Amino acid sequence: MRIDIITVLPELLKSPFEASILKRAIEAGLVEVHLHNLRNYTTDNYNSVDDYQFGGGAGMVMMVEPIDKCISKLKSERDYDEVIYMTPDGNTLNQGIANQLSLKENIIILCGHYKGVDQRVRDHFITREISIGDYVLSGGELGAAVLCDAVIRLIPGVLGNETSALTDSFQDNLLAPPIYTRPRDYKGWKVPEVLFSGNFPEIEKWREEQAYKRTKKRRPDLLDE
Repeated sequence: MRIDIITVLPELLKSPFEASILKRAIEAGLVEVHLHNLRNYTTDNYNSVDDYQFGGGAGMVMMVEPIDKCISKLKSERDYDEVIYMTPDGNTLNQGIANQLSLKENIIILCGHYKGVDQRVRDHFITREISIGDYVLSGGELGAAVLCDAVIRLIPGVLGNETSALTDSFQDNLLAPPIYTRPRDYKGWKVPEVLFSGNFPEIEKWREEQAYKRTKKRRPDLLDE
């Protein structure tokens, strides 16, 4: 998979890809992540990427021309499955979307800023709009990092255990069940005995029951889906 991220703050996005699972995935050649500074596609002496709104109003708007130039250059080099715009009014990111995107080969992610982008960008270039929640950030970079993490960890070979991602919360509209590790008894707080039974069908049954109970208590809306 190749992910190209268009941003006005590339330095804000470097660190997530220089540590942990994402770094290992890149070094293993399982994913490529390229950052593109939108200011490199401007034409004036100030490298301006934004301007005032037509019709008046507070806040600046990202201009269509530098975005067009950047996306067009990338598209001239390869085909892209999705051109994603990170925006608060996009579809809320969930596990299903992450699963879908993990199967793609080439993705562009555009990070919004200021009041957002010229609507013509959304009309003519964007294939998918994604939000990471009902709140507004200073820019789309942190949202892009969240999206990349959610997607990259699903690529085969990225996680040490191939089945680990399949048992995550939300994969089957249930939250994950309680999990335990050593010691077996800590300050009198004991691990459920069923986990030591060696009866794996019973253990799976227990985990399914616990996942359902936890979901019903914490996120009953998932059961409605």
